[in-house]
Amino acid sequence: MFDYLIVGAGFAGSVIAERLASQAGKKVLICDRRSHIAGNAYDHYNDDGILVHRYGPHIFHTNSPEIFQYLSQFTEWRPYEHRVVAFRDGKHYPMPINRTTVNMVYGLNLQTEQECEEFLETLRVPVERPRNSEDVAVGSIGRELYEKFIRGYTRRHWGLDPSELDASVVSRIPSRCNTDDRYFTDRFQYMPRYGYTRMFENMLRHPNIKVLLNTDYREILSVIPFREMIYTGPVDEFFDYCYGKLPYLSLEFKHETHDREWFLPAPVVNSADETVPYDRVTEFKYLTGQVHPKTGIVYEYPIHVANGDPYYPVPRPENADIYRQYKALADDTPGVYFVGRLATYKYYNMDQVTAQALAMFKRIVTGQTSTVAGATAEAPPLRARSVVRPTLPGEIVTPATLSSIVIPSDSVGSAGVVGGDGRVNSSKTIVASGSNGTANGSSKGGASNAGAAD
Repeated sequence: MFDYLIVGAGFAGSVIAERLASQAGKKVLICDRRSHIAGNAYDHYNDDGILVHRYGPHIFHTNSPEIFQYLSQFTEWRPYEHRVVAFRDGKHYPMPINRTTVNMVYGLNLQTEQECEEFLETLRVPVERPRNSEDVAVGSIGRELYEKFIRGYTRRHWGLDPSELDASVVSRIPSRCNTDDRYFTDRFQYMPRYGYTRMFENMLRHPNIKVLLNTDYREILSVIPFREMIYTGPVDEFFDYCYGKLPYLSLEFKHETHDREWFLPAPVVNSADETVPYDRVTEFKYLTGQVHPKTGIVYEYPIHVANGDPYYPVPRPENADIYRQYKALADDTPGVYFVGRLATYKYYNMDQVTAQALAMFKRIVTGQTSTVAGATAEAPPLRARSVVRPTLPGEIVTPATLSSIVIPSDSVGSAGVVGGDGRVNSSKTIVASGSNGTANGSSKGGASNAGAAD
């Protein structure tokens, strides 16, 4: 009997699994449809031995000492301050927009923050009540800078004009009157010294945690007993899209290796020109600090299709209305906790989803509303604690046998991946806890990893 079945091995699921196992002594089974842990933060060594992020760049930053200290239990850190430039009309401009950007665009020589602020004030379009992203942008930087750097990128990225998007979209993009060219200004800006996947392996390395990959949780509902579920997948999928499908922006990643030491003038180059098909290109060695004669890059292409992988919730009022209906169902579903970006239909940075997961853990063990680093988990309704198998729409497919999932920790070899009789079938991978191995072979070549240390 597992105390908890956790659906999804990304930040939300893995953080809660670790806390329940290490702090509450609970037995946890965590499953994921993908072939790896770490969710979208998954990184691995490509065929050339370059550490890359499969799903685009993930930059850790936070102002919360609590979040930083928590994750520091599972990784050493490499200091890293992220920088981005926008390519437009043959030039690379610092992003976010700062005094250097303004001087380059307008041929000025503004020397102080006050001078820059006074100049921007002449550009701003007064908007009494900003209702959408365009209102926010023109009210902050004026129409010309908006048209040059924001509108085209946003239209291509979301497939919608900024005037059709919630004000929160552009509100996340800062502008400055100083010359600070760092993309983030958080107190803690670091990258995991040996990568995100290694950090997740350390997080899940506990004898009370079992990991099942390549598995849809619906396959195991009727054969593995558990008391409660923590669900981090798409909330609309959980309820069989009964109120319709929640829209997401999807992405396609095109990875390339180049036989040269460096490729880009900055870690990330955004394409501000709407006619260019990709949003941005990233060079990973800037992020990881790896020393290698070749370099790996990735192009990100926005995909506006209904059946694409869900990456960014589309922030529009009608979508929020649909989500509220699903949230009402989720609140009334006993024995299931919904947490994370997909389950709550909200975009979170990595520190934010970690905070939400820690708050949810505290809520689960105390039964009280809990807040961690600004993230709040409301107290659940009173209910009896018993074996829970949520009723799901549609047919549930079950494997022929899953008896080998519950593996005694002393029966697992140092590789950490159970093969042979330990497999549910040829497509299922069971990863036992307490090993020094990798869940998916991502730590390909430790010598290469040493180059990423600094």
